[in-house]
Amino acid sequence: MAGGVDTVFRETSAEPRVEAVPLAHLSVELGHLYMEDLTAPDADLGAHFARIAPWVDPPRLAAVARVPQARLRVSTCLLIDDYFSAPGSPADVIGQLVTAAAGAGLRVDYVARESACATAPRPSRPGPASRPAAGGAGSYPADDDGEVSLAALVEAALVADPPFGATGVRPTPAQIGWLSNGERTPGADGARPAAAMAGETPWAPPRENAARRHSVFVDVELWDVPRDARVWSCPMLAGVWQLLRLGLLRVEGRGAVNPVRMDVEALPNRWAELPPVIQLADRVAPFCAYRAMSVLDSRFFPVEHAVRTILAQVATDPVVAEQALTRAGQEGTPLPRAVPDRLSYVFLGS
Repeated sequence: MAGGVDTVFRETSAEPRVEAVPLAHLSVELGHLYMEDLTAPDADLGAHFARIAPWVDPPRLAAVARVPQARLRVSTCLLIDDYFSAPGSPADVIGQLVTAAAGAGLRVDYVARESACATAPRPSRPGPASRPAAGGAGSYPADDDGEVSLAALVEAALVADPPFGATGVRPTPAQIGWLSNGERTPGADGARPAAAMAGETPWAPPRENAARRHSVFVDVELWDVPRDARVWSCPMLAGVWQLLRLGLLRVEGRGAVNPVRMDVEALPNRWAELPPVIQLADRVAPFCAYRAMSVLDSRFFPVEHAVRTILAQVATDPVVAEQALTRAGQEGTPLPRAVPDRLSYVFLGS
């Protein structure tokens, strides 16, 4: 009928939904430790945290979070490397870390295991209403065996920044396991330039896409396959870790990891039995945050440069991205759109 209204009935359960996660203003990483840092005869965890403590005082953290100190919500965390090595039992290692941190006046709110950045248990299976509406790093499905590869989730969301004049011949990061921030030396990526058809390929230097007069070219190895099984690189796992801290990863619309409250005395003896992220204290700010800050030894600078290269080319689920921006705006908290700009660092020399 002319001038009538067309009515379409839809069930609420048919509407896709992406879960929002609790957010602090700032997540502070209290250093990163390899197995040798924990087991070396001269290991001094007290000195490790004593160096970090002056950099995580409330006025500094409020300035980094860009919120008044009076309403600052901040949580602290540690990432333990159990992916490339086995650093002893969780009960022993985490107990030592918590005690050493307390001796420096610091509290560890959350501890995560690095292997979970590669493969984590599937979050509680959602109903039909929880399936995300858009692609990107927020909508990767879990495997049927009850686990999901968070590293593969991030790899699938990579949108490599093509250099000027790219023809599409260059292999993708998923094919070769490398991601750069510009144009490689001709022939270095397996693509044969047209000029090479007639003879020898002339040498040319690599070039950064967003160079400021001079290039700082970075080529990041995402994974290798040493024994017929993919091994994710440290920068790739660290990229997953930063996205988890920023609350930007979802699995079938659910938060990728959910911290589990555990006491140090009740921790299991095997890392595989430990949840991906554990919460060690009551009444703490959320694990995820609008911004993340890491206080690290200077040896981690190259890794974090690689992490920023990766995150600059991750297509975050637009629904997830908008959730954080909207909530930050409602709180009056400035938040940049670019994910790498939400990360801050303090690098300490030896």
